[in-house]
Amino acid sequence: MNRNEARKIIMTILYQMIVYEKNKMSYNVEDVIKENLEIDNEFVKETVYGVLTYKNELDDLANTYLNGWTIDRLGNTDIAILRIGLYELMYTDTPDIVCINEAVELAKNYSDEDVCKMINAVLDKAYHNKVDNE
Repeated sequence: MNRNEARKIIMTILYQMIVYEKNKMSYNVEDVIKENLEIDNEFVKETVYGVLTYKNELDDLANTYLNGWTIDRLGNTDIAILRIGLYELMYTDTPDIVCINEAVELAKNYSDEDVCKMINAVLDKAYHNKVDNE
């Protein structure tokens, strides 16, 4: 499984967890991962747990750059994609351009054009802020 395919699975896992949380349903993270993953994959696990660990920080960052919006107003798929992109951009060694490009590609396939542009803009602003602060 390549990283592109892994990100689709991560998006699905995070999407499910968002739905469970919004419906106040309990779930086990490991069970949700196993339901969506045929073979064990460390990248998937690390990214899912990383997004969950930094969820509040990721949402705060997204809200900083969503002009007049908040992340909770986005669709569940869009939230998952944005969190993946921001997590990889801020907390991993994945090259910044890859983080942004992969999230935008997911958005092109699973979101509408306006949301895709919004996700790209948020990630671009987060990237420039990160670079300016390094």
